[in-house]
Amino acid sequence: MSVFTGNPAFPSPQQPPNEIVSYLQTYTAWVLWCPFLQFGSAIPFALFAVCTVSRLRFLGIRAAGVEIALFGGLMVAFDSAASGFVLWALAQPGIASDAVLTQAMNFLQFAFGGPGFAVPLGLFLAGVSISAGLTRLIPRWLMWFGLILAVIGELSWFSMVVPAALFLIPLTRFPAFVWLIAAGFLLPKSASSSARIAGSEVGLTTTRTDGN
Repeated sequence: MSVFTGNPAFPSPQQPPNEIVSYLQTYTAWVLWCPFLQFGSAIPFALFAVCTVSRLRFLGIRAAGVEIALFGGLMVAFDSAASGFVLWALAQPGIASDAVLTQAMNFLQFAFGGPGFAVPLGLFLAGVSISAGLTRLIPRWLMWFGLILAVIGELSWFSMVVPAALFLIPLTRFPAFVWLIAAGFLLPKSASSSARIAGSEVGLTTTRTDGN
């Protein structure tokens, strides 16, 4: 939101408490929009995760990866909403006047929205990518893209003890939006369409083999 409003970027938990307090007190109205949008986005993500898992089950996938994807997707939605709620509380009158409390709550909202978001997102990506990729429900490039993002997401866990690893969180979050859109379009809607996809891949492989 800072990009559109021209306001300074939201302070990180590592910044001095007085800078965090000053920001929250100065840009309270804008800060309130962040938890509003964050909570609003958590609900559609949860619905997307449930619908994706339902689609995989409908297509006959009964592997553990489907359940892992469901757990990861719901945890992403919960942690995202929790991060928004903590930030909403921070923006209430009088809360940001206590520097120690403000910094503690800022750490908490970052934990929910940082590694608390990226790690379960990695589980969701891995669960769907493996379940749908190995059964040829999605293209191989999308499967590998999802698995690479999943590994980065799991590694973002180390940001809790190694601040230098914080860059892994946005490296998971933003490319994952591209993966989610692609997966939403490319997952087959029916068993017959998934069979056609698998058949076309087998035919392509056979053609290449014959050509060699």
